[in-house]
Parts: sequence; C-alpha cells; structure tokens
Amino acid sequence: MANNPKILLLYTGGTIGMIKDYQTGALRPFNFEKILERIPELHQLGCDIETISFEKPIDSSNMNIPYWNQITEIIEQNYQKYDGFVVLTGSDTMAYTSSAISFMFENLQKPVIFTGSQLPIGDLRTDAKENLITSIHIAASQNEDGNPIIQEVCLYFEYKLYRANRTTKINADQFEAFTSMNFPPLAESGVKLKFNEHLLLGKGNLEENLVVRKNMINDVVILKIFPGITETTVKAILNIPNLKGVVLETYGSGNAPTKSWFVNLLKEAIDKNIRIVDVTQCAGGSVILGHYETSQELQKIGVINGKDITTESAIVKLMYLLGENLSFEEFRKYFELSLRGELT
Repeated sequence: MANNPKILLLYTGGTIGMIKDYQTGALRPFNFEKILERIPELHQLGCDIETISFEKPIDSSNMNIPYWNQITEIIEQNYQKYDGFVVLTGSDTMAYTSSAISFMFENLQKPVIFTGSQLPIGDLRTDAKENLITSIHIAASQNEDGNPIIQEVCLYFEYKLYRANRTTKINADQFEAFTSMNFPPLAESGVKLKFNEHLLLGKGNLEENLVVRKNMINDVVILKIFPGITETTVKAILNIPNLKGVVLETYGSGNAPTKSWFVNLLKEAIDKNIRIVDVTQCAGGSVILGHYETSQELQKIGVINGKDITTESAIVKLMYLLGENLSFEEFRKYFELSLRGELT
C-alpha cells in the first residue's frame, strides 16, 4: 500500500492565521501545530501534515525579498522530504509573493500552493477552512503513477486554483479576492475537485535537480502613466540613484504619450542600461508594441514588450532577471519568453 502524501504547511503571517479570543474580542495567532485538533476534517484527506511557522509572523504589507528567500529556503531544505507544500500568507501581497517564488524555483516538480483568507480562521463565517483544506488536498493530489498532478507554484482562493504568476488581487472585502484575467483556472473545486490538466505546465526534467534563484535585485520602480503626467515627475523617477529597471504601466495595448520629452527621457534611461518593460494598465488583455503609432516609438527605442503579463509578475520577473547579469538582448529575449507560464 502506498504511503500517505506528506505535506508541509508553512505559515508566514496574515489573516488566515488569526483566531478570535471570544472573551476579549482580540485576535491572536493560531497555533498551526494543533491544526489537526482544530480542523479534524483534515484527517479525511489521507495525508500527513507537518507545519512550520515564521518565528515572528509578518503582516503581508511588510513582505520583501529577505522573506521570499526565507520561504524558498524552507521549501528547498525540505524539498526531498515532502510531496507538496502549502504556503499561508496575507492576501494583500500574495500575488507578488507567489509570482516571485515561481521565478525563484527552476525545474520545480512538486506543488507549491499559496493561500490565505479574508476572515480569520476562528471566525464563524470564515473562508479560511475551505481555502486551507482544498489547498492541502490539491498539494496532496497525485496521478496514477504516484506523481503530483500540480508541479508549479499556484494560488488557491474561493474554489479556484490559479497559476500564481497570472493572478491579481481584485477585491478587498469579498471572498472572491483574486482573479486571473489572461489565463483560465488550473482547477476548480465544486462537488468534485476538477483539474484542467491540459493547462498545467509541462513536467520538468526528472534528471535535473531543483534550482533556486535567490539573487533578486530590487532597484526597480513601477511608473504608471496618467493624463497630465509631467516631465518633472518622469525625469525624477527615471533619475532615481542606482535604478536598474522600470515597469511602465501604459494605456490599452501598450500606448503612451508621443511627446518628444517623454520618449527622450525613456531613451536616455535605456541608454544608461535601465531595462524598461511595457505592461498594460488594463486588468486583462495584452501589450502589442507597434500596433498603434503611440507605441511605435517605444518599440524603436528598445522598450521591452511585457505582452499579457500582470504588473505583479512583471515587477518580480524584472527583479529576477536583473539578478542574472544578462546583456540587453538576452534580457529582452528572456523577458519576452514565457519562463514559468507567466506569458501566453
């Protein structure tokens, strides 16, 4: 008889890990070591669950590169010991964090499922239990050969499993907090758990080991274009000391002002080796550089085409590729290439 799948649950902080003290009304951290006592339904999943919590749980608003490294190191150290991983973080920065982790792991062959909740785990109407139970179920799901069905970094929330680097948080106070505008869900949880297997990333090379890329460069900025943006503002941002990369949030399919001062400032930045990536401000759709006259100039001066990548994924992919010491042409090639399923 096959052994039960072994799942590691990693709690970094966030709403999901809070429980209400009904005498005082205050929220206090939930003890995940007692998770099977508090959520006995987990026994029905037929998997062995162990937990690790950050020594000091953090609010997701404080998430940063050292914490991403901590998450990747915990998974790397336990990679051979477990069949799947569930990471609990606050939902506010979950799309950024899960996207970052997707780039930091190369040749991943096990599931890493991010989840959280809008209400604390101890609340009467909480979404935490369903999100947690189903995330563990997904992480433990195996095919007939005994291999994990999911072999990538995902985000599960409110009955849907998404590719992590395709997600955006769209609602601050609804249970359906996340969406993936440009790519369908990888699985949906109803009466049965249904995987859309044709959408899953191809299997990694079994001969190769997991590679962890921790050299993320955070000398980057997001520059959102808006009507009336001034030369002074754009100049100030592009002249930030040590700036190495810019995610340029443009209109529609990649359009931006055609004023000569704007294009010249971008060109000067590119000439100084600053990588500039064009992404759309729209919730869905894609940048098509050169489609309209307003993006032809950007294409000519060397702005990189972000295609249908999310802003969250673009900024962390920028951090990741800046750490790889690439020439301009190599950088453009890899940014415009889908490395972890982040682009169509």
